[in-house]
Order: sequence, then structure tokens, then C-alpha cells
Amino acid sequence: MARFSGLAGGMVRLSCARAWTRTALGVLLLGPLALPACTKSQAAAEGQRPAAPPVPVMVAVAVQEDVPVLIRAIARVEPYRTVTVRAQVAAQVSAIHFQEGDDVKAGDLLFSLDARPYEAALRQAEGMLAKDTALANDAELDAQYQTDLHNRGVATQREYETALAAAASLAGQVQADQATVANARLQVEYCSIKAPFDARTGSRLVNVGAVLKANETDLVVVNQLSPIYVTFSVPERHLADIQKYRAAGTLAVETQIPQSSEPPEHGELTFLDNRVDTTTGMILLKGTFVNADRRLWPGQFVSVALALTTRAGAVLVPTQAVQTGQTGQFVYVVKADRSVELRPVTTGPALDGRIVIEQGVAAGETVVTNGQLRLVPGAKVEIKESPASAPGSHA
Repeated sequence: MARFSGLAGGMVRLSCARAWTRTALGVLLLGPLALPACTKSQAAAEGQRPAAPPVPVMVAVAVQEDVPVLIRAIARVEPYRTVTVRAQVAAQVSAIHFQEGDDVKAGDLLFSLDARPYEAALRQAEGMLAKDTALANDAELDAQYQTDLHNRGVATQREYETALAAAASLAGQVQADQATVANARLQVEYCSIKAPFDARTGSRLVNVGAVLKANETDLVVVNQLSPIYVTFSVPERHLADIQKYRAAGTLAVETQIPQSSEPPEHGELTFLDNRVDTTTGMILLKGTFVNADRRLWPGQFVSVALALTTRAGAVLVPTQAVQTGQTGQFVYVVKADRSVELRPVTTGPALDGRIVIEQGVAAGETVVTNGQLRLVPGAKVEIKESPASAPGSHA
């Protein structure tokens, strides 16, 4: 029995050792699998996510300024006055007194025509006037003599009336001769063709020796360049505003020559057409410019801006800050914590790379000008240096 008992005790101790070994092995095998599951559930319970990196953007600060209200258009430059010079008499060109492209003053001689036939006609008319003047003087003396005789009852009534009629007839002939002389003298003057006003000449259209027809042959085109017109059209929806502000004072017009680095030219609105073009819905306007340095040239296309009034305290942001989405225009506003807010806006006129914000942004707020494509509302941003030329730039 003692031997049996010892054997049984040994078997019990062996079974306990084996059970402990199996338990320890299970813990070692299940431990690595249980730890990740525990970590994931804990992270899910705590709601933690890896933070997204900030989006690099460029920004600008909305500023408040007084801005002009402008109507912009494409315009064409027209001469203040233009004339196609023609001969008023039929004659041959004997001399040309200018070079093509010369500046001429009013009254300067441009062309000389062969005036000999007209000078001869003038002398003939003057001779006829002298002859008829002598006859008229004699008839006047005879009429006075017959009047004296008639008053004394010596001359007959018929002789008296005949003398008066002859004197009146010759006096009328003298007047006709005087008109003929004046016309002949005018024909001679027409043989000297002069500049009608201060102008610049174009190409000569005839040469010396050309035989001209009266009022048919073009000789040269002259244009007055100073002052000068800039002609443009605007939609009829602007008509009421133009009339309103024009009634209050002179409206300024600014002209910029394309691809020119020089400052714009300044003039004033001097013409508003008396009707709206029914085919285009546009109305014609003209601005007058001094053009002292001849920068504006007839036929040239330029851009114009008609200033109606000045809007005080307008909020301005760079044009590129305004984006367009499915619901309309918007900007991203950077808040104090460097997160962005999508802000719907109402815009006004654009001016020199900036645009007026009617509603949605206040002066002093920071808006994103570059990098909007990677943004969503609430995203964090990293502000990069904006170009120095950006209006209201902010680093």
C-alpha cells in the first residue's frame, strides 16, 4: 500500500506539471494575437485619426478703398476733323507745296493749279465791267438832262421815260458785270488750294501735270489730330447711369494703348448719340482728348474706361481669390486658428487685378489667393509668401 501510495502521489505531481505547461504555452501563443485586437479596439473607442498635413496656400488681406465705377469698352480713334481735298475748278496741277505726312497750318498752300485760263476770263470780265460802267454813267447823265427838260415842259414824256429806262438798264448791267468779275476772281483763287485747318497730310493722290475735273478728283486727305476723338459703344443698360452722372458734371474717359507701358491718356466725354442702335442694342459715345504728343492715331484700336462716379469704402480682394462653384461665387477665408472657411460672396466691378466684394467678406479678413483646389472647409493651411505685387498681400 505504501508503494502504491507513493506511485499515486508521483502521478498526481506529473499531471499538475503537465497542466501548468499547457496553460503557459497557451498564454504565449494567444498573447500576440490578443494585443493587436486590444489596441485597435482601444483606438476606435477613442476616435483618434492621423492628422492631415496643412495645405500650403497664398493669401491676401481684404482692403477698403474708394474705387471708381467704370464702364470699359474697346474704342477706335477718329480724327477730330477730316477732309478729302478736291479741286473746285477744272485745271492742271502746276505745283505741290507739301511732303506726304507734313503737318500744315490753316491757310497753308497745298496745290497750285494752272490759273492762266481763269486769269484771262477775269481780265475779260473786268473789261466788260469798265465798258458798261462808262455807258451807265453816260446814261445817268442823259437821264438827268431829260428829267430837267421834262420838268421845264420841253421834253416829251416818251423821251423822259426812255432816258430813265436806259440808265436803269445799264446800271443793272454794271451789277451783272461786277458779279461776273467776282466769280472770275474766285475761279482764280480756286487755283490755289489751301489747308482748311491745322492738320496732318496723308498720301498725295495726284502728281504735277495731272488734269483735274472740278469736284471729282481727290488730291489728298488731311486729318486734324489735336484734339482727337475716341469713339466707342456701350450696352444700352448703361444709358440711364451715363445720363444721370453726365447731368451732374463732366465724365472722365481714360484711354490705354494696347501693349504700351506709357501712362493712359485722359479726356472727357463730349458726345452721346441721340439713339440706341436697334440692331446691336448699343449706344455710341465719343471722348475728346487733347493728344498734344500725338500718341493717339486715327484708326487705332484702344481700350477705354468711362468713369461714372466713385464708390466710397469698397472692400477689395485680388481677383484670383474669387472661385466659382455649383452654388455661385465663393472665397476661402483664413481664420485665426489657420483653418479655412468657405464663404459665399457677391462681387462687383473688377479694377486693376482686384474685384469689389459687395457681400461676404469684411475689410481686414484674410482670403486665399492660391491653392484653393486642395482645400475643404475646416482644413488647416500653411501660409506661403505671396508675390510682392499682389494687392493687400500677407505672408
